[in-house]
Amino acid sequence: MTAPVRTLTPTAGTWTVSDSRTRVTFSVRNLGLSTRGSIACRWGELEVGGDGAPLRLAAELDLATVDTGIAKRDVDLRRPWLLDTDRQPTMTWSADRFTRHDDGRWSAEGVLGLRGTATPLRVTGSPEVMPDGWVRVRATASLDRTAVGIRAPRALIGRRVEVEVEAWLSRTGPG
Repeated sequence: MTAPVRTLTPTAGTWTVSDSRTRVTFSVRNLGLSTRGSIACRWGELEVGGDGAPLRLAAELDLATVDTGIAKRDVDLRRPWLLDTDRQPTMTWSADRFTRHDDGRWSAEGVLGLRGTATPLRVTGSPEVMPDGWVRVRATASLDRTAVGIRAPRALIGRRVEVEVEAWLSRTGPG
């Protein structure tokens, strides 16, 4: 028998994202077909206030780890006209405005940094306090790739990149 998961907010304090357990995946249309891939989370941190509400969130992804399962496509994604990983090897996201929904989900209004640009990005997700003390946050976002300077014909690469995050956080600081 497994212990039930509580869909609650984490306790006050600083929570650190586990880079080994966290998964960031994406999907985008490529030549009319859905292409899926993943990018490793290098680090992340969430600060939670005394009332259980998130106060600040920041994360950094390692673009050199982009993996779609096809090595040639991954190399192409790293090129200057797409992710430009030689000049900008990381993608960042930070948020300090949060809205709680009636169903327990949270929306975080933040800023995505990619390719030397910054664009607003809303991420919506829900925290789950696990029996072992970890917090799992499942979240989604939809990015317009043109907002960060990635230009390509829509027939080649779809304009919207759908992002899914399964972040695992552990408590690292007092409330």
